Amino acid sequence: MITAYITHPDHPRHFMGPGHPESPKRLDAIQARLKLTGLLQQTMQCEATEASNQQLYRVHPAQHLRYLENCNPCEGVQSLDGDTLMTPDSLRIARLAAGAAIKGVDRVYRHQADNVFCAMRPPGHHAEASKAMGFCFFNNVAVAAAHARNVHAAQRVAILDFDVHQGNGTIDIFQNDPSVLVCSSFQSPFYPWRYLESTAPNIINTPLPSGSDGAAFRRAIEADWLPALHHFQPDLVLLSAGFDAHREDPLGELNLTPDDFYWVTRLAMEVAERYADKRLVSVLEGGYAGSALGLSVEAHLKALLGLPPG
Repeated sequence: MITAYITHPDHPRHFMGPGHPESPKRLDAIQARLKLTGLLQQTMQCEATEASNQQLYRVHPAQHLRYLENCNPCEGVQSLDGDTLMTPDSLRIARLAAGAAIKGVDRVYRHQADNVFCAMRPPGHHAEASKAMGFCFFNNVAVAAAHARNVHAAQRVAILDFDVHQGNGTIDIFQNDPSVLVCSSFQSPFYPWRYLESTAPNIINTPLPSGSDGAAFRRAIEADWLPALHHFQPDLVLLSAGFDAHREDPLGELNLTPDDFYWVTRLAMEVAERYADKRLVSVLEGGYAGSALGLSVEAHLKALLGLPPG
């Protein structure tokens, strides 16, 4: 498998303070682990480019961008809510994160890669059409889905979100859109407390009680996601790849291991291989446990590269 790895060296310029969990150290931990194992060298590495206004407008109205631009500080830190802080470079880095997902979609449709991992921050799946929240400014995976539809004529896009938190922003943007299937597993009851009981026919919510382990996670995914995916037959698979469901993560209370992330990645790849000519783009969401995050992404990347888990 040819796996593209998209990142950007400027990501540390979005820094919300030494005590904030969504820190540049997250990508440092990922890069260190992948370099140590030699996995990074097996990927096709490239840099993200900024998403344009036109690309962002496909999912976010112009007033959302204007609001963020008006909040963007010239110096210091501006708080949007208790969790989401802006520094002078935050919007540029957020545009790069969305742009990474767009570039990933271009790579798989142009047959320049079989699949892609976008190692960028800030995350995106909590960003609703008109609301930044939960560390997120733009919904990166939603921007990627809209780009695939508008530029590459994708007809059926599946978004699979295995973060410990529900992808409320992705649901807000695509609920009742029959061309997008959103499957989201998450600890419940838990943040963000929104759309947890969505009845939209294209939304598959998979709530997991606190303490759920890998066996429970796998059973729930097989029961909830697989029938919907085989019925939907996506021509593109996007992953909101959150690793904060790891048992060591400080922000969640699920008990997954790297083997579980390998398993769910392979499941997504099998769907992409069957229906989407292998086209799969993975976008980093959560994961705040340092070395455990590195190990989890290692397992994820092994699956993407077609390597065994051991």
